[in-house]
Amino acid sequence: MKPWNVEICDVTLRDGEQTPGVSFTCEEKMEIATQIDAVGVEVIEAGFPVVSENEKACVRAVCNMGLDARVCCLSRALKQDVDAAIDCGVDLVSIFFATSDRHIRVKYRCSREEMTEQALSMIEYARDHGIAVRFAAEDASRTDPEILKDLYLRGAECGAEYSGFADTVGFLTPLEMATVMRDICSAVPNKVAVHCHNDMGCAGANTITAAACGAFQLHTTVNGIGERAGNAPLEEVLVALRMKGGVDRYDLTLIPYLSEIVQDHSGIRMMATKPVVGRNVFSHESGIHIAAILEDPETYEYILPEQVGRHRQFFLGKHTGRKGLEHILQKTGIELTPGQIAWVLNRVKEISEGKCAVTQDVLLRVIEKAREGTDDHPL
Repeated sequence: MKPWNVEICDVTLRDGEQTPGVSFTCEEKMEIATQIDAVGVEVIEAGFPVVSENEKACVRAVCNMGLDARVCCLSRALKQDVDAAIDCGVDLVSIFFATSDRHIRVKYRCSREEMTEQALSMIEYARDHGIAVRFAAEDASRTDPEILKDLYLRGAECGAEYSGFADTVGFLTPLEMATVMRDICSAVPNKVAVHCHNDMGCAGANTITAAACGAFQLHTTVNGIGERAGNAPLEEVLVALRMKGGVDRYDLTLIPYLSEIVQDHSGIRMMATKPVVGRNVFSHESGIHIAAILEDPETYEYILPEQVGRHRQFFLGKHTGRKGLEHILQKTGIELTPGQIAWVLNRVKEISEGKCAVTQDVLLRVIEKAREGTDDHPL
């Protein structure tokens, strides 16, 4: 299979920081940027420099790190915003304006054409100052596709390297994304960038669907953080690109550490079942599953833990079978008779059904009772 033609633009340092209560220091932004760069991400959106002098200083600091990734920032279609981007020394500026009828009616005090002309002039201004441009349509998913295509064509004529499509409110489903991406990618002459939000839980799926239908630049955030329900998660998109798109140039083994530092700096912890980085993702309790995995891990693991820098764990509980227990005993160097194993397994099920976790300490106490040969042993 020919690998999909894509690149990643990670927006953790900008859209991820728009998560309520999240604010990264310059040092934290630089640490996160270093790890994103190490994974192999091609573009890092470092911030929105016009919002404050500190934000501008942080974006400039990331620009001066000498990363392999290109550094990008966000800009409204206003001269002061583009000047701030120029002052930071970014490689790429994302010039955006809202294009849907609703947004134009509510946010702007001028016509669509006036806004378009203003945005096009800012593309030319940035290009004249040696900065590449992504011409991005906010709320693109609720904009008439014919209006969008005309807008993108005019942006490309002014020198925009990318046409940006934002599903700003998580409006699309994957089938809808496929339809609109095929249409846009076949109509515009430059690269299409897609930016998805997760309001209906479709951001990751929409991003991968867009890639399969011709989108080139895929926007992500580490752990999927971002305003409201967040953005397409970097770790899930990268794994899907490896498994479904044949893209194997990213170092997926660095994902756990990257995820952890973003959790630390953002204060947002991941749920146990979070794909790729959740603590339970490569954990198994079911006896049927464990028995099969011991023979062939791929029976119950499509993604192998070592592919993403994780390791497999077996847990004991009401669904545990004899093979799972025997495996755990063997790994810990504990020898029991067949009768003792049967007794321990029965107690593990009883304890688990009582909503008690069968931790290592609990297991060792059960094993001790089994070796004592007693039947009555409250824990």
